[in-house]
Amino acid sequence: MDELRQQNPYGLSRPQSRDSLVDVLDRVLDKGVVIAGDIAINLLDIELLTIKVRLLIASVDKAKEMGIDWWQHDPQLSSRNGKSGNGDHMMDDLRAQNDQLRARLEKLESHLGALPSPASQKASTKQKAGRSRRK
Repeated sequence: MDELRQQNPYGLSRPQSRDSLVDVLDRVLDKGVVIAGDIAINLLDIELLTIKVRLLIASVDKAKEMGIDWWQHDPQLSSRNGKSGNGDHMMDDLRAQNDQLRARLEKLESHLGALPSPASQKASTKQKAGRSRRK
């Protein structure tokens, strides 16, 4: 029992801490910790910026128990990279939309290519003006 207590120069003793960092992390992740705070930046009583911070530290299992699982549905954060489930459907929609936009762009470019250039339009306008003056 003496080895569990530390002595200080005043003869007082306290229990020696036996918790390691791993034990503390295990407890924190098992129970979860919420840290909340607000940061406000004011200049002459005028609020310029307010940042509200809400931080939850918990294990994945504990977060799922609380109904928090947004990382599973985000294709940027999912380890599947959007290759299954909703991410796959969303990627297919984006590819189809991209193909449609490319087809519209090609169609517009082909129409623009068929139109006379602005320089040739000016030349033809000058020719028409010269013909009408001669008459």
